[in-house]
Amino acid sequence: MYSLFVNKDVILISIILTDMKIKQSHTLSKLLADQLSELGTSLSRLRIARRIRQEDAAIRAGMSRSTAVLIEKGAPSIAIGQVIRYLEAIAPGKTLKQLLLEKDPAVMSLSASEKRQRARTLAESELKELDF
Repeated sequence: MYSLFVNKDVILISIILTDMKIKQSHTLSKLLADQLSELGTSLSRLRIARRIRQEDAAIRAGMSRSTAVLIEKGAPSIAIGQVIRYLEAIAPGKTLKQLLLEKDPAVMSLSASEKRQRARTLAESELKELDF
């Protein structure tokens, strides 16, 4: 009979402790959440521009791939040390400031390739044909 009461108490305590946890995303303002998302996107773009697989970058940084995914999503629960280790794994010697300025040649090349470019300019007759 005593073990039944102990089990109920343990269950009650675990429910209370679970409810006390605060999600980090609820404590951030929209501005800060956007900044974290931008940081994650910048890391992701740098990794892609340098043609490094996410799994390989995570291994180099000494973390799991799921942590790398959270970093690239801009999850607020990730420690800044993990972010810097991940950056070092992708681009050794690069600082956070350099990352955010997107001055890396690989990222600049990726950005240029993403821009849509017209193969040729349209002739006057073609422009009139398209004019509704």
